[in-house]
Amino acid sequence: METSSNSTYRAVQAVSPGRLELTRKPLQAAGPGMVRIRVEACGVCHSDTGTVEGVFPIEWPRVPGHEAVGHIDQLGAGVQGWSIGQRVGVGFLGGSCGYCTFCRGGDLVNCLNQEYTGIQHDGGYAEVMIAKASGLVAVPEELTAADAAPLLCAGLTTFSALRDAQARPGDLVAVVGIGGLGHLAVQYARHMGFEVAAISRGPDTAALAKKLGAHHYIDSAANDPAKALLALGGAQVVVVTASGGKVAAETFKGLRRRGQSIVLGVGPQPIEVMDMDLIFGSRKLEGALTGDPACGDTTLKFSALSGVAAMIEKVPLEQAADAYKKMMRGEAHFRMVLTMS
Repeated sequence: METSSNSTYRAVQAVSPGRLELTRKPLQAAGPGMVRIRVEACGVCHSDTGTVEGVFPIEWPRVPGHEAVGHIDQLGAGVQGWSIGQRVGVGFLGGSCGYCTFCRGGDLVNCLNQEYTGIQHDGGYAEVMIAKASGLVAVPEELTAADAAPLLCAGLTTFSALRDAQARPGDLVAVVGIGGLGHLAVQYARHMGFEVAAISRGPDTAALAKKLGAHHYIDSAANDPAKALLALGGAQVVVVTASGGKVAAETFKGLRRRGQSIVLGVGPQPIEVMDMDLIFGSRKLEGALTGDPACGDTTLKFSALSGVAAMIEKVPLEQAADAYKKMMRGEAHFRMVLTMS
């Protein structure tokens, strides 16, 4: 069943490293286990560099975008549990296989046969996309497409890390970096009932951090963040959303005994942590990629119930190249979202 007779659709695709161009692509039918989605909005994420800059092995041309929201236009053979017209989202994970060792153990995020949206197949910088049904996220009616889009990656990544963290309401949780990920992490942490410390460089971010829900603001340019955290009793959890191994190492020393540091930001620097800091106090250093589709459902539902929202700037699809460049320059406050209408 199709809702439109249009034979082509607009898309912005990467054709060589750093080059995006607007094009028209032929409409394709959804294959077995897949759905076709009429995209309404798609976030522009720093991880899109994997496609646009060719960080991952890419077969160009390729349409980037893994924060896509729209409604199902067509169901492929064998798809169950979804319906025509249903609002759905597609995140970074393209859909688990269901049969590998990790899937059989319930770890869908680390599926050995996982494909990534916008890398192995076209993503959401387009009016239409094909997606694997096993990777879909349900979008609540309370959220607009543009508001829901960044929650499928930046939101899901921070929410799942905090929800799975070894902290209880009332514990001190620190968020390092108040950017695209961090400004959502602070909101989630506050609404989960944690005592929240926001850590960033310079005094200018203090007012925003407090507005987002932080109880404390630590200027890492003027203070030793580890000492500041220890003065508050030590953090049970530190969520590192900023890239850079140095900041992860510095804040690690601010953990209390049996505390946990979760690294979300990716950068070229190694994280140099002393074995003494790990062993004495039984502290943990770990990474987190994102959450599975069920956690995606919960992320969007929790956001709608609590009022957690990304700070976004909407731009039309045809300006995707400019939006991507603005994001790469660090000038987005805090998430760029492409709209298709």
